[in-house]
Amino acid sequence: MTIYDLKPAFQNLLRPVVRFVHSLGITPNQVTLFTCCLSIAFGVWLFFSPVSHFAFFPVFLFVRMALNAIDGMLAKEHNMKTPVGAIYNEVTDVVSDGFLYYAFIRFTFISSELLYFAIFFSAVTEITGLAVLLNGKQRQYAGPMGKSDRAFVFSILAICIAAGIEKPFFTNGVLFLVCLLLIVTVVNRAKKSLR
Repeated sequence: MTIYDLKPAFQNLLRPVVRFVHSLGITPNQVTLFTCCLSIAFGVWLFFSPVSHFAFFPVFLFVRMALNAIDGMLAKEHNMKTPVGAIYNEVTDVVSDGFLYYAFIRFTFISSELLYFAIFFSAVTEITGLAVLLNGKQRQYAGPMGKSDRAFVFSILAICIAAGIEKPFFTNGVLFLVCLLLIVTVVNRAKKSLR
């Protein structure tokens, strides 16, 4: 079970927005690139902002999740898929994650090694999910630490930080657990591709 499993219900809520965006002539690729640029800008802004601004982190990730769903729905439901769009979709997700999560490096009570590991293996999970295509299987989104799950955990950490909770044991304990679950996620995705 992963937060990604809630995607169909979320898409149903966004469908009217998708129809409106389509009526404006906006393409999925434009939404994808806009979302990536917005994520990079937000990550840089957060890095240099007051600590209290980390309270905006979960809000931004929710907006990003909505934009990611919108570009996918535009492509699939309005016959706007393109080969370059598939590349944009995967690459920009990894780049966006990297910039957003790197903003946490500014805090001395957070282990930089654990954070780097989490960012690196976040990318590896997505690569593994894509690699199954080489075996003729569908793109894998298996958890337990997929993109949506990572967004949820980092949002919790951001809220704690914004609230002034700077406990190395708690923060690094959570990051350590994330790293372990990322490894499990890689294994799960690889296993499913071999079935």
